[in-house]
Amino acid sequence: MKILVTGASGYIGSTLVPMLLDAGHAVRAVDRFFFGNEHLPERPGLQKIREDSRRLTERHLEGVEAVIDLVAISNDPSGDLFPDATLEINWASRVHTARLAKRMGARRYILPSSCSIYGYQGPDFVADESAKPNPLTTYARANAQAEVDVLALADGDFTVVALRQATVYGLSPRMRFDLAINGMACGAWQKGELPLMRDGSQWRPMVHVRDTSRAQIMMLDAPAAAVNGQIFNVGSAANVYRIGELGERVAAAVPRAVKIKWYGDADNRSYRVNFDKIEALGFRAEFRAEDGVHEICRALKAGQVAHTPRTITLDWYRRLSAWHARLTNGAADASGADAELAADPAEMRRWVEAVELHGGILNIQPNGAGG
Repeated sequence: MKILVTGASGYIGSTLVPMLLDAGHAVRAVDRFFFGNEHLPERPGLQKIREDSRRLTERHLEGVEAVIDLVAISNDPSGDLFPDATLEINWASRVHTARLAKRMGARRYILPSSCSIYGYQGPDFVADESAKPNPLTTYARANAQAEVDVLALADGDFTVVALRQATVYGLSPRMRFDLAINGMACGAWQKGELPLMRDGSQWRPMVHVRDTSRAQIMMLDAPAAAVNGQIFNVGSAANVYRIGELGERVAAAVPRAVKIKWYGDADNRSYRVNFDKIEALGFRAEFRAEDGVHEICRALKAGQVAHTPRTITLDWYRRLSAWHARLTNGAADASGADAELAADPAEMRRWVEAVELHGGILNIQPNGAGG
């Protein structure tokens, strides 16, 4: 197929796109490349387009047979910092893309959503796809509304699937250390300490980045009658962990002595998720938490990845905003930018120009580089 992938250079996208290419698909990869262009190396079958998902037009969907709409302001802190942009990108732009895809003759649209829309439940509640959503953050609310609106477009000629992903972990070209297992592994490997919030009995569902990518690829070929208009949780029972148990698994998998340090009051937020529905289609997760820890530690040791501002999504957004504000108009809200700009002004300007920040990193202006 020719597949349009939005957010193609992100944490999941930079893993998914090579897997799609390896499977023989052609990929039109759309991204603003806020985190760099190097995470998607050039190769046959790949077309990279720098564009804001809110500005996609019919020409971007020409010849496209399927869409995997990954684009998102990802995680709750970023959604809280940029609430309007989160609603525009995670909700409105995805609905816009789905409608364009249907109009232009695409046959399939896949929405990677999030189990966060269930909110936090009691320790005995296990959420399946029929559970009533309880989104508690801007990020979760945007996903929940996007699901409603894109699933309404499903018909006999246009298959629409929503995938509620558990918290993702594992090594990726566009690495993130602001995800639970990834952050635990990095901190434990670097410092020999693993902070955990008391009391450790909280449940969390997890899924490896390659497993959730496989689930998305599976939905490209799954029988329409079995998936059209449907929601599927993505993960596995073996990857639902109590936080205390997860901490012990991470500590044991790190190749050095690691001490768990408990802090804070008891965190009563807890939720479990059921994955029977997607497993009935034949999906099986191949990775466990230890697998993600092992690959991350190997990559850290080899210098293939490092904990930098670009691996913490919110930190990087804040830096881009501050640099842009200081370079364009000396804005007073660009606190902290001066020292970095003075240290390497050419590098800071390169980043600002590379992502073409028109009045702010998440504004709605087109970036003029959609060709």
